[in-house]
Amino acid sequence: MSIVRTALPLVLLTSVLTGCAGLQKTDWPTCAAVGGVVGAGLGATESSSWAGYGALLVGGTAAAYCWVHGDGDEDGDGVPDSRDKCPHTPRGTKVDADGCPFPAPAPVVEEAVVVKEETIVIRDVHFQFDKATLTPSDKQVLDKVATRLKQESSTARLTVTGHTDSVGSDAYNKKLSDRRAHSVVEYLIHDGVPRASFVSVSGAGESQPVADNKTAEGRALNRRTEIKIER
Repeated sequence: MSIVRTALPLVLLTSVLTGCAGLQKTDWPTCAAVGGVVGAGLGATESSSWAGYGALLVGGTAAAYCWVHGDGDEDGDGVPDSRDKCPHTPRGTKVDADGCPFPAPAPVVEEAVVVKEETIVIRDVHFQFDKATLTPSDKQVLDKVATRLKQESSTARLTVTGHTDSVGSDAYNKKLSDRRAHSVVEYLIHDGVPRASFVSVSGAGESQPVADNKTAEGRALNRRTEIKIER
């Protein structure tokens, strides 16, 4: 029985210290508490007055052993140094089970939406009365249109259509709108828009109204030149 009483404290103390060695340094209070309980129990086997001494001795020994031999966490990322594959991680960095920062998410690349088809409607080009001759104010308007069209790629295709109101015969208006459409195109080419970009130039006359020809406002809306852009 004396052999058991002699060996038991050593076995229990060895078990406590071995368990503490697998903990982190910051777990020393746990080691101290467990060691204290074990020490108190061992002391009580001798005498009740020894329980306190046993708790103090074994608890202190376990805490010190845990601090000296326990696994550290130098960068404070929650992963013990023995398993930390990325030591010295900056404080506050979220890490994985190996202590390494999570990879940055791949940047989201938004593809530009290309409008395949667009129509520019020109209503501020009035020409000389009953003619296809451009006025100085007409040319100022077309200068802005030319600047806009020169921004298009070389593969853009332009279709130009002239329109009139219903005043006059249909046949006459068709010829007049055709002449005016060609006048617009020639000026735009003179302003730097490539001739090869224009795939069609025609006049629709009064056949495609967008407003009521019975009012002055409606007829003004119907007198227009449309440039369709196909990209």
